[in-house]
Amino acid sequence: MFLTRLGSRSKAVVTGDVTQIDLGDRQNSGLLEAMRVLKGVEDIALVTLSEQDVVRHKLVQAIIQAYDRYNRRQAKEKNTRREYDGKSKSRN
Repeated sequence: MFLTRLGSRSKAVVTGDVTQIDLGDRQNSGLLEAMRVLKGVEDIALVTLSEQDVVRHKLVQAIIQAYDRYNRRQAKEKNTRREYDGKSKSRN
């Protein structure tokens, strides 16, 4: 991991887009893991941008908003399926 190679007085910026992770369901994202692990570590800042930070055409902002809504619905449906599967398995 390159972060362990930083010298004194060094600075690094790591960028990533959590909406563009294309790993399978059973594969962990290094970006998401790093965000969880490093949250709260002194001298490390995690910055999350939203569609309001996009300085592009309004259509691009509308597309980002549409994908955000879609991803929230997908996550909600996935959680609902997990809850249902857990209940049906516990009855057997």
